[in-house]
Amino acid sequence: MSAVIEVKDLKKHFDVPGGVLYAVDGVSFKVEQGTTIGIVGESGCGKSTLGRTIIHLEESTDGQMLFQGEDVTRLRRGELKKFREKVQFIFQDPYSSLNPRMTIEETIQEPLRLSGRYSKAQLDQAVEELMDRTGIEERLQRSYPHELDGGRRQRVCIARALALDPDFIVCDEPVSALDVSIQAQILNLLMDLQDADKLTLMFVTHDLSVVRHISDTIGVMYLGQMVEMGSTETLFNRPLHPYTRALLSAVPSTDIHKPSQRIVLKGELTSPINPKPGCRFRSRCPYARRQCTENQQLQEIGEGYFVACSRVSELNDSE
Repeated sequence: MSAVIEVKDLKKHFDVPGGVLYAVDGVSFKVEQGTTIGIVGESGCGKSTLGRTIIHLEESTDGQMLFQGEDVTRLRRGELKKFREKVQFIFQDPYSSLNPRMTIEETIQEPLRLSGRYSKAQLDQAVEELMDRTGIEERLQRSYPHELDGGRRQRVCIARALALDPDFIVCDEPVSALDVSIQAQILNLLMDLQDADKLTLMFVTHDLSVVRHISDTIGVMYLGQMVEMGSTETLFNRPLHPYTRALLSAVPSTDIHKPSQRIVLKGELTSPINPKPGCRFRSRCPYARRQCTENQQLQEIGEGYFVACSRVSELNDSE
C-alpha cells in the first residue's frame, strides 16, 4: 500500500510570553491508504495541533508534509483549495463547528456549492445521498443545529466532511463530547464509511479504549514529540515506553482475574516552553538516568514499531 499522508520532522512552534512553545517538535510518521492512525496523549501534548498543521489550519514552522507523494508543506491559495477538497477535518465540538444560522441541508450543501461543480438539482441529490449514508433522517433537512442532539450534529459534520469525496480525514476527538452509547454509533459509522470509500483517517483522542477500537496503528505523543508508535495490537499488549505503560495502566480492566495495576507518575511536568535538551518525560520517569539528558530519537525495534527511549532494549528484554 502507498502512503496517503507522510510527515517528516514536522514542527509547529508558537511565540508566547517568556519564549517559544514547542507544540509539535520533530514528528514523523506515514499513514497507508485505507488505514487509521490513532494519535493519543494527555491534554496539551500537541496532538490536536499536529492534526491542524497537517490540514493547514496552522502553518508548520519546519519539516515536510507529503500528500499522495506530492510535497504540500507550503501551498498557494489555489493549491490549498484543491488540497482541502481531498483532506478534511472533523472537529471535537459538533455544535460550535456548525453555523447556527444554516439548516442541515445548507450546511452539507455548502462545500459542494463552493466548489462550483454542481447544478441545483445535483446539489439536492447529493445532500440526500450524504444524509442517507451518514444516517441522518430526511425529515431533519430543514432543521437547525440547536434542534439536534450531539450525535446527529456530529453526523452532519461527517456528512459535510464527506461532501467532496476526500481521501484523508483528520478526526479531532470527534466523540469526546458524546454519550458513550452515541460514541459507539459514530465510531461504527466512521469505520463503515472507511470500508466503503477506502478512506484514510487520523484519529486524535485521549481515550485509549476508543483508539483501540478504531485504529490500525497508534502514535503516543508527549509534550510535542512522538515517544512510541506501531501496531495497535503490539502497543496494547506489549508497550515499551514508560509513558505509554503509565497511560495504559489507567485504562480500567474488564478481566476480574487480572485487575489493572495503576502506575502513578511522580515528579514535575516539564514545560513545553523552551524545554531543555533530552527526554521530556525524564522528570516523571522511574527509569531516568544520565543518558536521558540527551535527545531521544524514535528507534525501530521491530518491523514498523518505534520507541524513543534510551532504555528501550532493557525494557524490551525485561518483558
